Amino acid sequence: MDGLSRRDSLKLLSAGMAGLSLTAITGGNVDAQDKSSAPAFRGQHKPKPLGFDPSKLKGLSEKLIQSHWENNYGGAVRALNTLEQRLDTMMKEKDLPPFIYGPIKREELVRTGSVVLHEHYFDNLGGDGKAAGAVLGAINQWFGGYEQWASEFSRTVHTGELHNYWAWDHMHNAPTGLPLLVLDMYEHAFHMDYGAAAAKYVEAFMQNVKWEEVNRRYVAANKIHESLSK
Repeated sequence: MDGLSRRDSLKLLSAGMAGLSLTAITGGNVDAQDKSSAPAFRGQHKPKPLGFDPSKLKGLSEKLIQSHWENNYGGAVRALNTLEQRLDTMMKEKDLPPFIYGPIKREELVRTGSVVLHEHYFDNLGGDGKAAGAVLGAINQWFGGYEQWASEFSRTVHTGELHNYWAWDHMHNAPTGLPLLVLDMYEHAFHMDYGAAAAKYVEAFMQNVKWEEVNRRYVAANKIHESLSK
């Protein structure tokens, strides 16, 4: 990323990490929602529809994508809603010990990360897999070429700076970070089509990357960096 140092990137990734975060996950209209609970605890998030025809992906079956979207992503949305509503109830118990409240907050982070990463994952599918735009120039600059980047990406899973990072348990940088390209490497994302042959799944994924979306994220991330640098 032009002019973006590792320290600057960490600044971007850590903003709000231990405090208040603005998390981009799908939800309904706050004004139209139930007013009995604060917006943070209403638990009314809704799954984001797929932006592509799952029957037209290369090497990834419609059955796999639909199951992933409905059961894993949809399950994360439903779990997040349940957790928010449970937190609302627990907040009304004035004498509730923090050690009881804390584990539910951890689960809230896990499910939030799952929702965020799944939405990024599905949004960067449905393309022709051909890298282009400003993000390709950045990849060439940081990795010495697309092939070198793709080779290293196949060994990891999550990109945040212009590096490839591994995000374990949905909890690392996803809710507050700036992922550019997300690849789901949990078995639910590929086992139905490829069994244990995860490498073949990665190859199929790369053929379906929607680089227009990746480039849009890169340009947006650069604008955030520029605004923070002023």
